[in-house]
Amino acid sequence: MAPVAQFRSVVVDCPEPLELARFYAAIGGGTPQEADADWVVLQVPGGPRVAFQRAPGLTPPEWPRSDRNAQQFHLDFDAGATWAEMDAAHEKVLALGARVLDEEDKEKKDFVVYADLAGHPFCLCRIDS
Repeated sequence: MAPVAQFRSVVVDCPEPLELARFYAAIGGGTPQEADADWVVLQVPGGPRVAFQRAPGLTPPEWPRSDRNAQQFHLDFDAGATWAEMDAAHEKVLALGARVLDEEDKEKKDFVVYADLAGHPFCLCRIDS
């Protein structure tokens, strides 16, 4: 089937677009391009274009709720094939300001859920080799 349009970006609402773009650039690579104070674009090398849009007064999602103020999306990052690589990535995202939302049964699930600086969930995933 022919597409109607070509995929362009994932757009993330947040209070501080440049700060959040820098956070994700430190995790996935790329350089944030600030169009203006309200719109910053990050082209992740070999990955998607992620744009960050200013949303004053944004209420972060309450993870893992599904009844109200639930997450509407999350980003997944491959963090390595070994638990040593996962642990190293874990320490690095915590140093960047992420906070753990769920690491229960991480060996069984092969991922850990975090909140970014604006409170959006994202995951570090262990790559199946």
